[in-house]
This record gives sequence, C-alpha cells and structure tokens, in this order.
Amino acid sequence: MSKPINPATVPVTVVADEDDLLLRKVAWRIIPFLFLCYVVSFLDRINIGFAQLQMKHDLGFSDAMYGLGAAVFYIGYVMFEVPSNLLLAKYGARRTFTRIMLLWGIASVGMMFVSTPGHFYLLRFLLGVFEAGFFPGIVLYLTYWFPANRRAAVLSVFFAGVAVAGVFGGLVSGWIMRDMGGVMGLFGWQWMFAIEGAPAVLLAFVALVYLVDSPRHAKWLTPHERDRLETLCAQGHAAAGAHDSDSLFAALKNPRVYLFAFIYFSLTCASLTLSFWMPLMIRDFGIKDVVSVSLYSVAPNAIGAVGLILIARHSDRVKERRKHFACCTIGGGIALAALTLHLPSFPAMLAILSLACVLIFAALPIFWAVPSSYLTGKTAAAGIALISSIGITSGIVSPWVIGQIRTTTGSMDLAVYLLAGLLFASGLALMLGVAKEPAKRA
Repeated sequence: MSKPINPATVPVTVVADEDDLLLRKVAWRIIPFLFLCYVVSFLDRINIGFAQLQMKHDLGFSDAMYGLGAAVFYIGYVMFEVPSNLLLAKYGARRTFTRIMLLWGIASVGMMFVSTPGHFYLLRFLLGVFEAGFFPGIVLYLTYWFPANRRAAVLSVFFAGVAVAGVFGGLVSGWIMRDMGGVMGLFGWQWMFAIEGAPAVLLAFVALVYLVDSPRHAKWLTPHERDRLETLCAQGHAAAGAHDSDSLFAALKNPRVYLFAFIYFSLTCASLTLSFWMPLMIRDFGIKDVVSVSLYSVAPNAIGAVGLILIARHSDRVKERRKHFACCTIGGGIALAALTLHLPSFPAMLAILSLACVLIFAALPIFWAVPSSYLTGKTAAAGIALISSIGITSGIVSPWVIGQIRTTTGSMDLAVYLLAGLLFASGLALMLGVAKEPAKRA
C-alpha cells in the first residue's frame, strides 16, 4: 500500500487536492441524509401554511388564531433549543437527532386530530419542544466535519432545504388536501398532516444506525483521513469539547452573541413570513383554487433554492461574507416592499416574490458561516444555540403580529414595511458591527 501523504512534505496544491477529495467524500456520506431530514423537519413546521387554506374554514379559526398557533411552536422551540444543543455536544449527534426526529414526527402526525384552538396551540407547542435543537445541532455537527472556509457552501444546501420543503409542499400538499378530503371521513388537511409527518418517524430509526458522532467514529474513513479531517476542523472540535456549564456562561457574556442574535432575528422574521404566509400571499394575488395556489408556490421556492446555493458558493469562493449579506438583506427588503405595489399583473407579482425569496433565503447560509468563525472554544456550542434561540423568537413575534395586522386591516402591507425595515437593519448591523476578519486567538 502507498504511504499516506504527509502535508508537511508535499506541495500545497497536492495537499489541497487531497483535502478536496476528503471533504467531498464526507459530504456525500452525511449531507444527503441530513438534508432529507431537514427538508422533512421544515415541511412539518410550515405545512400549516398550506393547511390554513382549508383548516381555518373547517375549524372556524381567524387569521389571528392561525398566527398565534404558528407562533406557539417557537415558544417551545426557544425554551429547549440551548439544552438540546448542549446535550448533543455531550451525548452525540446520533442519539440526539434520533430523539428529536422521533418525537417531532409523532407530534406532527398528531396535528391531524386538532379540533379546537386549544388542541392546535398545544400540539404546535409540543412540536416546537421536540424539534428544538435540530437546526443548531446540524450547524454544530458540521463544524466537526468541515473547516470554516467551506461552511457557507455546505450550509447553503440545508437552507436550500427550506425552499425545497416549500417546493415539495407546493407539489403535494394541495393535491392531498383536495383529493384526499372525505376519505375515511377525514378532512384533506388531516390527511396532509398524517402523510407529511410520518417520514420523520421512519428517518429517526435510520439516523440511529446511519449517523456517527464525529470523524473519530467514522469507520468509512481511513485512520489517516480521520486525523487529517480533525486537523482541518480543529476549530470545530474546540467547540465539541464545550459541553459543561461554563460554555453557557461564556456565551452569555459574549456581546457578539447578542449582535448575531439580533441579525438572525431580523432575517428570520422575513424568511418565516415567506414560509408561513406565501400561500395566502399568492391567493391575494388573485389565485383562489387551493391546488393552483400550492403549485404557484413552487416557483418562488424553486428559484430561491437555486439562487441561494449560487450566491453562497460565490461568497465562499471570494471569501467574503459582510457585503454579500448586506446586498441580500437590503435587496430582499426592497423586493418585499415592492409587493405593496399590488400590480395588476400576476406574473409580475410572482416574479417580485421570487426575487425576495432568492435574496432572503441566500442571506441565511451566509449569516451562519459568520458566527462559527468568531465563536470558538467554550463559547461555540452554547453560543450557536443561544444565537438561534434568541433570534428564532422572531417565530413567536412575527406570525402573531402579522396575524393581528391581517385581522385588523385586511392587508399585509404594514407588516411588509416592518419586515423590510428589519432586513435593512440586519444588513447594516453585520457590515458595521463585525470586523472583516475574525480576531486571532491563541
């Protein structure tokens, strides 16, 4: 057998090629499965956006009730996100992801039994509790496998999952709700929750046997590949060791955590609005048929998925985050504001919505490539979860506020202006509040 390449004794280009092959091998092993899990998780989170087209009528829910139900999910999510991420760092990804997917799948299927606002709020809260920690867990887990200069491109794949979930939901949800309605005496939206929630339960058992906790446990890597990967991801492994109580206190004392949390809050206010309210926006464009609404929602999500991957890869290639993020958020805010023009042309309004999706979705992976470069050691594990937990309170605030605005005014225009302002603020905050390069650490 040939001896493994020693990076200290070969040309840099040869080492770089070897590293590229290694990272590609890792990506093909873990990314497709985690991507599938993330698509299912986000679909189970946002499918009430499609369900509301029938559910509100069948159960007598108002826009405000729906908005509150969408928001309650994030109360449970925020309460348990940091503990879940610390448990992942302590007990490993395999067991943590299995627990999360099994419980959220059961809760998602349970949504089919909703009959009162109380049932709706309770199950949405439990869904948030059970799913808490899944996304920040993925962010932390990827630091074990990929160096910092590759993470935006890798994360872009997962944020494409947000759009893919919208595409899949658009293709399937409308059909289920229309054609399954009345089967076995159930409403179409009940069948939608049952059919779209079941895959999470199945994937939980797959995760138990397929995932490994770190490169050191990966039997599909050679000993040399494990050593090299750990060297490349040393920063990520520094984060992996931070699972004691000091990690949370270190994160709480770090002012950057709160800056990043504000930026993420502003960004997710807009992205969650697109996820939860897009079907209703399209209906407001003049499309009334439930299947047509769901099919038209495919276009903005599909375009957004492709666009965000291209933009994130460009950000990785030129090794620049701040300007890319600012262009996406400010441009996305302008596109959102343009929706209030209420143009008579449906294609024009759908094109504006698609542009907003591209820019807002693309800002997400670019943002998440930044905190992992500035937070290391004890701060990383709890810091990433804390940023996500504080930032994702947007999921509590945004749906409820928009529901109240729609119920009171009959329009989303005021809400759209508020979201555009938050996007502008997030772009400026990253440009002005974060240095061009992370500070060097001992």
